[in-house]
Amino acid sequence: MPSGRLAPGEEINENKGHETRAIGDGAVTKSTALLPLVQKFFDADPAVAAHTLETMDAADGLRVLEALPGNVAARIFPYLQPAYAVGMLQKLPSNHFVEIIEQLTPQQGAAVFAELGAEQRAKMLDALPERAKRQIAEMLSYPEDSAGRIMSTDFLAFHTDVKVRDAVHRIRALAKRKVLFSYVYVVDAEGRLTGVLNMRDLLLASGEEMLESVVRKDVFSISGFTDREEVANLLSKRGYFAAPVVDSENRLLGVVKTERLLKEVQEEGTEDIQKIFGLAGDERVSTPLKESLKLRLPWLHINLITAFLAAAVVALFQDVIAEITVLAVFLPVVAGQGGNAGAQSLAVVMRGLVMREISPGKARQAVLKETAVGLVSGMVIGVVVAGVSWAWKGNAYLGLVVGLGMVVNLVVAGFSGALIPLALKAMGRDPAQSANIILTTVTDVVGFFAFLGLAVLFREHLLAAGL
Repeated sequence: MPSGRLAPGEEINENKGHETRAIGDGAVTKSTALLPLVQKFFDADPAVAAHTLETMDAADGLRVLEALPGNVAARIFPYLQPAYAVGMLQKLPSNHFVEIIEQLTPQQGAAVFAELGAEQRAKMLDALPERAKRQIAEMLSYPEDSAGRIMSTDFLAFHTDVKVRDAVHRIRALAKRKVLFSYVYVVDAEGRLTGVLNMRDLLLASGEEMLESVVRKDVFSISGFTDREEVANLLSKRGYFAAPVVDSENRLLGVVKTERLLKEVQEEGTEDIQKIFGLAGDERVSTPLKESLKLRLPWLHINLITAFLAAAVVALFQDVIAEITVLAVFLPVVAGQGGNAGAQSLAVVMRGLVMREISPGKARQAVLKETAVGLVSGMVIGVVVAGVSWAWKGNAYLGLVVGLGMVVNLVVAGFSGALIPLALKAMGRDPAQSANIILTTVTDVVGFFAFLGLAVLFREHLLAAGL
């Protein structure tokens, strides 16, 4: 065993230059004048290049990718929408496809292959070199939101029988190449995680000592199947830059970096925000018009159905509204307050689910708490709006109807805002998926029914006042 050996995954991938060459059977003609300019664009800002490519006609975008060397084209794939990236890769010649995939990290490659069907995934994996195939297949074996899907296989680890002086020499050599690691791990002969090295201990130890004698064995590690939100909580509590990922036999598989984890959680948070309002989680500003319409129109139709449902409730009371027209003035007030109050409860509970503050045993407590908040808020807002209504029209019964309607709506808003995401999660569905559309429907229907129903009960008193 060589001294200072890096464990599997230690290799530092470096993009190698590729000569520009024709791809396919002469179908692509490259402009020697424009190609260097395009390459510089891809090098300077791959994110902008990716977004620009997405706005182009698919055939034109494909020609651009075919014209570029694989190592250049690969730089934009982390910034492309997965579905778009897969569509492009499927149309590329097989040799160009392999060249691009080899330049991606295993995580990026797994994200692309996750978009494929099982049969096509197996076929395209077989086209890859064995090492890339094994790494991507291993990533895909983990659940989508697990630590295994986002771990990096670039880590530094020495075996326990390596001498201190050899380890220090290897670390210094890597530092000269600007290759730095937050932590250096130690593994046994079978690759099982033994501990982590402390630089102070390493520098103070004798050069002839074995790493086994200086390693700190109280190392924190996580399973590859741990949910990434749980990993984020664990790392935030400990303040680590990274955490080693191990299998069931404690073999070191990779590391989850806090920087990448925060990026993943942030992206998931923005996706959840979009889903709450009936948007696809992966839609971007650069998404083509046709694709945006395809993603949005189904939910707009659902929202239209729910709007008609609320309108149907109002239609049930059209006679009383025709007699007491002032009621129409308060309909948007009741609906707006209910929607806002429900959105507040929804936001609190969604955060609790994301941060894992709401365990299954605390779900009932969360619903009761938000219902109680809705009741108290409804009473306070109800008194205010009742006073305004009474002062405006000089009729106490109008204030009573509006005030009680507000109380009922805010109680239901608090209850629904907490229950909807919890119910979706219990059913195995994404709790963020269009929760706001469901909530708005509930608060509108219940708010209108309660307000107008109370108006029917006090109809005679309202009519007597000439309203």
